[in-house]
Amino acid sequence: MLTLNAQSVHTGNLILVNASHGIQGDPEDVLVPACSRFPEILLQRCAATLLNELMKEIQGWDFIVPVSGYRSREEQQRIWDDSLRENGAEFTKKYVAVPGHSEHQTGLAIDLGLKAEHIDFIRPDFPYSGICQTFRERAAKYGFILRYPAGKEKITGISHEPWHFRYVGVPHAEIMVQRGLTLEEYTDFIRQFSYGSRPYLTQNGSGQIQIGFLPPALAAQWAADLPEARPHIISGNNVDGFILTEYLYGGSL
Repeated sequence: MLTLNAQSVHTGNLILVNASHGIQGDPEDVLVPACSRFPEILLQRCAATLLNELMKEIQGWDFIVPVSGYRSREEQQRIWDDSLRENGAEFTKKYVAVPGHSEHQTGLAIDLGLKAEHIDFIRPDFPYSGICQTFRERAAKYGFILRYPAGKEKITGISHEPWHFRYVGVPHAEIMVQRGLTLEEYTDFIRQFSYGSRPYLTQNGSGQIQIGFLPPALAAQWAADLPEARPHIISGNNVDGFILTEYLYGGSL
């Protein structure tokens, strides 16, 4: 039987990781190469699978390279320390997350760069044109969002990063893009749609999807009744509860 408890709040594709909400554990899915040509750059398996489906659609790996995927806390610490030494505190705080608070530690985030002889590891070139823009426009369909958009710096705490994408899954990525929401804003937005009383309904092709927020106590009861549940995905938000995505009919996981 599925067990949901206070620690489970810190797991899943929709966990919010930022300066206020740190990493509480290791990636829960298997880490695999984001691209077979770069076996050292890893993502959680589901994120890597969807990334490669997107790249196949647009022939993206012919022009785009993965720059950074999963990082251990130790690697994030080295990057932080090196950037402080080489670039100074102001630059580092804009573009490098504090160790323990980096999305890269989840295995759900990927930095991408336009293929070139030299690629800046901290700020890879990923322009709003050509194949990079094509990727950006298709990303939500495959569950990815541009995590740090321009104009949202005060909300995310990170400067605009055109190269940094985060896997959150479908339909959540599409809802965020349609409404112009960051993950911080989406976490607050979806909280108003309580499971069992006021869910958020959306379409996925010919199917209907129901999204609801569950506080830990209600989530534990829901898990106890799981044999009767519809096809679903449940994720903690890394703050105060769970987001349940149920496929009512005709939808697909």
